[in-house]
Amino acid sequence: MSAAEEVVAEGGQAVEAVPKRAMTLGTGTSLVVLAALIIMPIFVKNFIIFQMTMLLIYGLAVLALNILTGGSGQFSLGQSAFYAVGAYTTAVLMEHFNINYALTLPIAGVVCFAFGFLFGQPALRLSGVYLALATFALATAMPQLLKLNFLEHWTGGVQGLVVTKPDAPFGLPMSQDMWLYYFTLVVVIGIYLFAVNLLRSRSGRAFMAIRDNEIAASAMGVDVALYKTLAFGVSAAITGIAGSLGAIAVQFVAPDSYTITLAISLFLGMVVGGVGWLPGSIVGAAFIIFVPNMAEGISKGLSGAVFGVLLFLVIYLVPHGARQVAMLGQQLAGKLRKN
Repeated sequence: MSAAEEVVAEGGQAVEAVPKRAMTLGTGTSLVVLAALIIMPIFVKNFIIFQMTMLLIYGLAVLALNILTGGSGQFSLGQSAFYAVGAYTTAVLMEHFNINYALTLPIAGVVCFAFGFLFGQPALRLSGVYLALATFALATAMPQLLKLNFLEHWTGGVQGLVVTKPDAPFGLPMSQDMWLYYFTLVVVIGIYLFAVNLLRSRSGRAFMAIRDNEIAASAMGVDVALYKTLAFGVSAAITGIAGSLGAIAVQFVAPDSYTITLAISLFLGMVVGGVGWLPGSIVGAAFIIFVPNMAEGISKGLSGAVFGVLLFLVIYLVPHGARQVAMLGQQLAGKLRKN
């Protein structure tokens, strides 16, 4: 039964029965994954720590897209624009105003929420591929906008801005990369818990009702315009925070770092991870970070072709992404327990 079919009236508003789609890992699995993420930096080099930090950051950006597309059914190819706004907000605040890096994250989130919410207003008339094309235009235009002359004093123009990587506070005996990894991990866990609770809340059920059947959701009392723009705003805010963390981790922002290629990569990560399955966001991020390197290792001259073949195999074998693998694993474990 779809979310829209399960919508019931409650106090003049529309809410859905408790969602039946599993959006999280089991408690035991979650604890094992969390323990591995906490312990890992102790045993690896700084470069691996940096890669894992970027994995968390891209996972956060994919999660934001999952809320928009998997939650409310709106397709976006413009997430790189929100990622860029968040990155530049942090870079400008840190380098021009000397604001603490941690304080720039919520500011970037608020700025991107406003940006996404306002963009969602005219996008209300669009859906499906037309909405995707509108967001595609946004992603294409953003790098050019960041190069405008009147913004060059703040953004650095085509040369970009260098961002100072923070040291560990309170004299903690750890490298900059290790501290930033743990800082990013805490932020990602907090936003992940927020996302899970959001999709289980009244607003999340309204998102899913709109995704399954917009007309039925409207007939049952869901304010479609409000919740569609709200989904855009929340997704943009989380993407902006990911961009902020990315700017701090890479220590540099430049317009050409946030092209349509990044937006397509994030969309690809969502599909590989499983649309609507939040834990799959980290799997999708791992795919877009590590598989291109694997493809280049197989053949430097034909790395693009190798990556295409690997992507085709993944989509062919598991069309529903990592979520399908997880469900098959759960079914197999259930059968083994019965035997």
